Amino acid sequence: MQTRIAPMLAVADGSAAIEFYRKAFAAELLWKLGEGADVVAGLAIDGAEFFLAHEAPEYGTREPASAKFTTARIELFVQDPVTVQGRALAAGAREHSRVEEHEHMTNGPKPIRRMLQGAITDPYGHIWLIGKFLE
Repeated sequence: MQTRIAPMLAVADGSAAIEFYRKAFAAELLWKLGEGADVVAGLAIDGAEFFLAHEAPEYGTREPASAKFTTARIELFVQDPVTVQGRALAAGAREHSRVEEHEHMTNGPKPIRRMLQGAITDPYGHIWLIGKFLE
């Protein structure tokens, strides 16, 4: 098995969140446990898996609205960031920053890379940076 990392997003309403991610990012539902708001699910965006579950303070997870802040930003790399951000906004996300070109610092042999990137906040308070490297 290849090592991979997949975020688990805490949400108030799992079923509504599944529908948002399907509309916003064309996410595929891989599996779902439970019904209504009390759902745990696996989804994928072009094969990139992530999970969602209702908040569970007893396990140390709270949704951003309950915690009053987000503790992670999700980087979503796609071929067409403008279209994906537009679809997310149409599905109910709030624009955090519009998609624009900027420089991205790295520690590798090419210290500066150009990037096209914008950001949205989903209805559950998670920040998604949507972009692609241009070089």
